[in-house]
Amino acid sequence: MKKHNFSAGPSILSPYTIKHTAEGILDLDQSGLSLMEISHRSKEFMAIMDETQQLFKDLLDIPSGYSVLLLQGGASLQFCMVPYNLLKTKAAYLDTGSWANKAVKEAKFFGEVEVVASSKESTYSYIPKGYAIPSDADYFHITTNNTIYGTEIKEDMDVPMHLVADMSSDIFSRPMDVSKYSLIYGGAQKNLAPAGVTFVIVKDEILGNMDRPIPTMLDYRTHIDKGSMFNTPPCVAIYAAMHTLHWYRDQGGVPAMYKMNMEKAGILYDEIDRSSIFTSNIEDENDRSIMNVSFVMKEEYKEKEADFLAYAIGRGMSGIKGHRSVGGFRASIYNAMPLSSVEELVETMKEFEQNL
Repeated sequence: MKKHNFSAGPSILSPYTIKHTAEGILDLDQSGLSLMEISHRSKEFMAIMDETQQLFKDLLDIPSGYSVLLLQGGASLQFCMVPYNLLKTKAAYLDTGSWANKAVKEAKFFGEVEVVASSKESTYSYIPKGYAIPSDADYFHITTNNTIYGTEIKEDMDVPMHLVADMSSDIFSRPMDVSKYSLIYGGAQKNLAPAGVTFVIVKDEILGNMDRPIPTMLDYRTHIDKGSMFNTPPCVAIYAAMHTLHWYRDQGGVPAMYKMNMEKAGILYDEIDRSSIFTSNIEDENDRSIMNVSFVMKEEYKEKEADFLAYAIGRGMSGIKGHRSVGGFRASIYNAMPLSSVEELVETMKEFEQNL
């Protein structure tokens, strides 16, 4: 039976990425050595690092004056590194989900944090609007896509201070203007590579303005100066990321990925809105994520959720159980998810409804 991987992360990777990474693990470029055993300072791996960083710049059209870092620690470490490097007196945060809330918690260790708005009271079922950002904030932090709840900020904001964004789960999914951001970061295990590498895109000129001493490993300048090679990098994850970026380029780049993502999300949301038994958690269509589609059974069919989950699993649908804080179902349809899998899920939903 064909499996359709709707897992929220670690998540689906393209067959291209898996094939080429597996080949490199067995024998890197016919060198007779595995990717897992070569020196990270060898010319072979240095070329991989350089190419991966350049692909980031090319695919996202990153302006000059920005550095691309490939680090460890996941987005969770960035919750600490961002304020360590940028928070002098006050930072502003938009609370749109569990990960945004965790970022707020970490930032409070370094200075005053103002949460400008939150949708926590409604289980993060919408993106807050109409809030005011304090003019004296050192930076404004957003989480662009909320994997648990299925909401997404799809436009690049214009703000009068540094804009910082956690883009762990929607990087490369839509065209974006990097110049509007001072720092973008994210874990790789949703739209880029297996877990282990963390990307940071940072505007160089915003660094070096803190009075506090910053530990060497937590200072972005350390990693810029050493080309992300201050310590041993996660070589396999970076190599996989390089092949994912090759695949994106071959598909037509970010614009092509966005077109495909919109088609996939449109098909699935259309079925949810049509259905007599399913409903979306997110009422405002503008707030609905094109990466993580969250939905539940309508109230009168709640007792059928376990039955549908078993039915879907029996049809090869993997990873569609909703997060425990939301319940219901969640279909993560990242860049590597083929349209055919979304169509199979829609067909499964229709069949279950017809058989009730």
